Amino acid sequence: MDIEHVRSRFKKHFDGAEGYVYASPGRINLIGEHTDYNGGFVFPGAINKGMIAEIRPNRTDKVRAYSIDLKDKVEFGLNEEDAPRASWARYIFGVCREMIKRGVEVKGFDTAFAGDVPLGAGMSSSAALESTYAFALNELFGEGKIDKFELAKVGQATEHNYCGVKCGIMDQFASVFGKEGSLILLDCRSLEYQYFPFKPEGYRLVLLDSVVKHKLASSAYNKRRESCENAAAAIRKNHPEVEFLRDATMDMLNEVKSEISEEDYMRAEYVIGEIQRVRDVCNALEKGDYETVGQKMYETHYGMSKLYEVSCEELDFLNDCAKKNGVTGSRMMGGGFGGCTINLVKDELYDAFIADAKESFKATFGRSSKVYDVVISDGSRRLA
Repeated sequence: MDIEHVRSRFKKHFDGAEGYVYASPGRINLIGEHTDYNGGFVFPGAINKGMIAEIRPNRTDKVRAYSIDLKDKVEFGLNEEDAPRASWARYIFGVCREMIKRGVEVKGFDTAFAGDVPLGAGMSSSAALESTYAFALNELFGEGKIDKFELAKVGQATEHNYCGVKCGIMDQFASVFGKEGSLILLDCRSLEYQYFPFKPEGYRLVLLDSVVKHKLASSAYNKRRESCENAAAAIRKNHPEVEFLRDATMDMLNEVKSEISEEDYMRAEYVIGEIQRVRDVCNALEKGDYETVGQKMYETHYGMSKLYEVSCEELDFLNDCAKKNGVTGSRMMGGGFGGCTINLVKDELYDAFIADAKESFKATFGRSSKVYDVVISDGSRRLA
């Protein structure tokens, strides 16, 4: 991310003046997919790609916002009826409204922003944008009175109330709470969290983008969620303590195998396995055992592809390519049906793996995959 680029654009569009500069990162999720709505755990980390915004209060009741990447400028008021049409501006407007609802007296400001989180690749550019503005408005207008947890909820509420996306809390949480060299174990039921060291010396973390847009059709997503709820309800008859699949074991699931559909059984088998894999990865990271981390990543990909059935041909191809090249760990990342694979690669295998993946992917699918190297970095902060 280039702070000087943002500053020069801000000067150009807002009378040569200077404001304050804030940044928030995108995120990866090492393991723990489709576990959030099952009361389980996720394991995200903030990355060294994200959003940078320059902001200056302008002593009016209007926000003047410029998207550097889209070369688009929008002005809007701060009342509910002032919602802008441009979808990118609704994120900023939504954060303003959610902060106002929490007692922060947001006034008009000028802002320009840019990002280097690739759109549609599953690294959560929208959460990075929301977190940047929530953090900034809290400092500039709220005297820092809103705590970090509530800032993450501001971003989530913005998605729900102004952008029409019923997302969980993970993306905004990782963006606000990120810490260099650490992943965050987040319990999606209690919202308790714990940092785990992630310093894989001798390895690199790289995302390979299938360039297939996420099409997690809401019907497909809802169907999987329903399957999980069906399985949990069947188990609950024998084990009243089971609220979510997070509370269930494979033995409990097998007890009700004949009472639920084959599809519901497969979905629940994946989720129960995935929640255990997150725990296994925690133990492995505490020992610095990245080989086990990698093995669990491959197991997750298999489960998502064959049991949860949310992969696609391109993602399976990239996962096979990683295996063939001796990559330590690889899996599809995100809700499914497109996006990236996340790969844990030994330094000495990196060049050969990337070259082979790019060449063979293009030969097979007739288009190029994209490569993003990522480093685990800090969360929302002021830069200047």
